[in-house]
Amino acid sequence: MKKEYIIPIFVPHRGCPNDCTFCNQKKISGETKIVTADDVKSTIEYYLKNFKQKDKYVEVAFFGGSFTGIETDKQEELLSAAYEFILTKKVDSIRISTRPDYISKDTLKRLKRYGVKTIELGVQSTNNYVLEKAKRGHTFEDVVNASKLIRKHGFTLGHQMMIGLPESTRADEIKTAKDLIKLKPKIVRIYPVLVINGTELEESYRSGAYEPLNVEQAVEVSKDLLALFNKKKIKVIRVGLQNTNEITDPNNKNSQVVAGPYHPAFRQLVESALWYDNIAEKIKSLNMKVKKIKVEVNSSDINNVVGHKKSNIKKIKDTYGIDASVKVNNRIKCGKFKIIIVNQAVN
Repeated sequence: MKKEYIIPIFVPHRGCPNDCTFCNQKKISGETKIVTADDVKSTIEYYLKNFKQKDKYVEVAFFGGSFTGIETDKQEELLSAAYEFILTKKVDSIRISTRPDYISKDTLKRLKRYGVKTIELGVQSTNNYVLEKAKRGHTFEDVVNASKLIRKHGFTLGHQMMIGLPESTRADEIKTAKDLIKLKPKIVRIYPVLVINGTELEESYRSGAYEPLNVEQAVEVSKDLLALFNKKKIKVIRVGLQNTNEITDPNNKNSQVVAGPYHPAFRQLVESALWYDNIAEKIKSLNMKVKKIKVEVNSSDINNVVGHKKSNIKKIKDTYGIDASVKVNNRIKCGKFKIIIVNQAVN
């Protein structure tokens, strides 16, 4: 199986018509300069030199801003620079992220010419009131129309959603996930809202008008969303913002995060919480008093089953009074587990 490599190229705030209340792309990406074709080429060449595996699939990803909102000439400048590497078979494809109201038939034809295969839409929410409060400048109807066009033209469709937006509830976020599932994306990203320095949301936070989710709340919501997408076999490629020098612990002097559910291992917290629920459900179904169990899982799952800093092991002990250990059994499929009762109470 080919190893997949992503070459990220940040195009901060290019093409975006407005400032969403939560957004400061320059702070999030750590980039402030205008990206040129030479920048694209040098970035791709740098990454290609450092990829170790020969049998690989390489994708150039334009992140940040709204790519299809950039001036057409600039889009083609950046795309053509990346497309040169597709022609020489050093790169396999290109992905872009953009706004749902910046998708049209002509735009999609242009992207197709330059080897773009994946288009991610910044949906954030399917509740129009929440979108309005966040000053997104588009509606859920735009998301529906753009998603259908993207799929019709043969692209891989991706969606990005957020939790913890101003006046958004857990019910809103569950509904957003269910609405997106109906639009049949292949990939999804889940981003908890972080309060970033220099945003309108920071002002609301400072004034007490906005209260961000804490880590525990964000994990609980994200866990439910992940379960919904997993059930429909929609790949969740990210949960939580990428950690960078700027997006890091708010106590770090270089951090641009003012408040919110930041955690360096946020995805692991979410996946571990989901594993705990599944194991706890199985424990509750046992028709006997159990003192000690062994949980067998595939090696790829062991860290999430144990939990961050052994959180799941500790929680099983605290909640059920059961000593649990986790062992590798690669005959078990990824995502599955087996409970073996090591010791049970004698009546």
